[in-house]
Amino acid sequence: MTTRQLDHVAWLEQSGAARVLALLDADGEEARVVGGAVRNQLLGLAVADVDIATTAVPVEVMRRAAAAGIKAVPTGVDHGTVTLVLDGTPYEVTTLRLDVETFGRKAKVEFGRDWAGDAHRRDFTVNGLSLDRRGVVHDHVGGLDDIAARRVRFIGNPDARIAEDYLRILRFFRIHAAYGHGAPESAGYLACVRARDGLAALSAERLRQEMLKLVAAPGAVEAVVAMNDGGLLQLVIGGVAYPGPFAVMIEIERQLGLRPDAVLRLGALCVAVTEDARRLGQRLRLSNAEAKRLDTMGHRWWRLTGMDDATARRRLYRLGAAGYRDRIMLAWARSGRTVSSQRWVELATLPDRWTPPKFPIRAADLIARGIDEGPALGHILTLCEDAWLASGFIDDPAGLARIADETVARFRREHRL
Repeated sequence: MTTRQLDHVAWLEQSGAARVLALLDADGEEARVVGGAVRNQLLGLAVADVDIATTAVPVEVMRRAAAAGIKAVPTGVDHGTVTLVLDGTPYEVTTLRLDVETFGRKAKVEFGRDWAGDAHRRDFTVNGLSLDRRGVVHDHVGGLDDIAARRVRFIGNPDARIAEDYLRILRFFRIHAAYGHGAPESAGYLACVRARDGLAALSAERLRQEMLKLVAAPGAVEAVVAMNDGGLLQLVIGGVAYPGPFAVMIEIERQLGLRPDAVLRLGALCVAVTEDARRLGQRLRLSNAEAKRLDTMGHRWWRLTGMDDATARRRLYRLGAAGYRDRIMLAWARSGRTVSSQRWVELATLPDRWTPPKFPIRAADLIARGIDEGPALGHILTLCEDAWLASGFIDDPAGLARIADETVARFRREHRL
């Protein structure tokens, strides 16, 4: 085992996590922070969720929490997990355990007191570290060296770890995209390729969760290319992948100073036509809002290529700011043109510089011209709107009256009214 002393870990000394550790790291029991919080602290990244492992069994954890006036929720007692809530913040506490038998995410477990054994049952070395309340990192799996090298590596035999839960294939690429450097670790990568048929056993919800995190990660391009090369990506998304437009979309986001948008990136990676969007929505069981965005993106995006200013304004009016941005970004990413094209920048930022006016002609204006309420009224309003857009959003009263008069007259002639 290797150890490393950390100095002045503020959240370890002052947060609710410190209270939980003090509560459980006493009277013959031991407690440490485990998982992502330790990894992120060592990488100099923000620490969000703090998970804690302890030698105390769940009943003892709840007893101590009750005595200290801390709310305890038995979120997974059968597997040793109790959630303690302090000042509205949840801390997941899990008793040290060994997986006696594994099948997917479920496992038959035995509680124990062996920190090395608990570390070896985890997925990757960078997630197998533990941190005690004195700031000492305990490493039983070589995670410190892998963090220094920005290397994501399975603990033990990669084939065996994947067979325990095929979601680890996606987690391998997602964690590499978030924290790794360079190409994925070879042994793990080849094991993922060998086990790729196991992806078919995963639920759509689990695929969605991992993919949305993966495509938004800093190293998403490299991870996506590696998955595509290994024949994994097609199995996840259920269709053809487009790594080129995906990479361009990320460069566009950076050029425009935008935060990573997982749905937008997913559209660039997977959507060429609306049928792609619908298939992907079902494959990943996306939310209604996510599926609608992808469908809007894929609908004739190519018509936004080479637009003049007048056409761009009409598209913005029709699509709304959010729909216009999504579709113009997809058109840009798929255009094959340079990311630094000033014209694309102008088109993409149009919603920031111009707000479409509201259509000024109302039903009352047409009723005043002798049109009765009913289907014809709505149809004439639509024709007036089309004429108003063609006029360049005219706003003077005389021009608007002319549009209404001419549209009503044309409708009457065509329908012999």
